[in-house]
Amino acid sequence: MKKIEAFIKPYVLEEVKKALTDVGVKGMSISEVKGFGRQKGHTELYRGSEYHVDFLPKVKVEVVVSEAMVEAAVDAIAKSACTGKIGDGKVFVLPVEKALRIRTGESGEDIL
Repeated sequence: MKKIEAFIKPYVLEEVKKALTDVGVKGMSISEVKGFGRQKGHTELYRGSEYHVDFLPKVKVEVVVSEAMVEAAVDAIAKSACTGKIGDGKVFVLPVEKALRIRTGESGEDIL
């Protein structure tokens, strides 16, 4: 099993959710986060004063999938989140050593 973490722009969340559902992902967790990458934030104007915004709003999407679904899920995220502009986000794939469904005691890929 693998855990996929994707940091995306908030307004592409619905497209990413639909793309993941279409490839067979059954569940996901979403967190609102703030961060920056290469763009290092941006400058905004508020009531005539200029200020620098370091941390930009992002959405973190987390899914756990079987080894066989990793490439399809990563491709679905990449295609649906891509706007072609700086700050589109990143996708990370991590190993999952153990998984347990608390209610039934099932473990491994059976819980997916």
